[in-house]
Amino acid sequence: MMTIIVKGTVEMPGYKFRQILEQVHAGCLSVDQALEQMRSKPYEDLGFAKVDHHRFLQKGFPEVIYCPGKTVSQIVKIARQLAKAGAPVLATRAEPAVYDALRDEFPRAEYHREARLVMIRVEESVPLVGNIGVVTAGTADLPVAEEAALTAELMGGRVTRLYDVGVAGLHRLIDNLELLLQARVLVVVAGMEGALPSVVGGLASCPIIAVPTSVGYGAHFGGLASLLTMLNSCAPGVAVVNIDNGFGAGYIAALINRPDDQRGGAT
Repeated sequence: MMTIIVKGTVEMPGYKFRQILEQVHAGCLSVDQALEQMRSKPYEDLGFAKVDHHRFLQKGFPEVIYCPGKTVSQIVKIARQLAKAGAPVLATRAEPAVYDALRDEFPRAEYHREARLVMIRVEESVPLVGNIGVVTAGTADLPVAEEAALTAELMGGRVTRLYDVGVAGLHRLIDNLELLLQARVLVVVAGMEGALPSVVGGLASCPIIAVPTSVGYGAHFGGLASLLTMLNSCAPGVAVVNIDNGFGAGYIAALINRPDDQRGGAT
């Protein structure tokens, strides 16, 4: 996988503020000097967008770019400001033209075509923590599953993938029961009738994030059938995101997976 290193002051905003406070505590920096370094506004107004630089302090991860509805030029400008602040950049639902434009400015940016994600990292390697399982009912669910898995990985989660283990061949799931039992949180992606999250919910003890996909025949109604199945699950511990929302599922999974001492923002 390709990565990009942002030169200069590369700390994410949350890390930067912590470093400043530690320097004040150690007597290496005066209060006035610290205030001057922290004077920057919590967001940057680009006219068409207000880039939220304090999102990292709130969530432990910077603002994410949702590409549909934005011009390529707007996406590049937002990405540029996020990168200048030392933040990793994640652009979701990105078409190849978006990647081409971002790569011109960030030559080592990554494009994950199946998941339609562009990533620009700030470090060569980030230690991954915890245990997130991403499970799919079928191969057709992979684009949504990969969106979830890659999002969770960029947010620092260690992800294990278990694909094509739907209820039509339940032995495939049972053969991998150990993965389900070891995970701290599971993202379960399914189309058709959407039964897999309920089955997994009856086997695993960790929280389960169910993701309905727009995969299925005729009366599947573009994912509505699987969404309703998941919303009506009788298995405890199953929560549901919207149809095809792999990003949302991966984000929530990463927050649940985060170590206790990192919850509530930056560390």
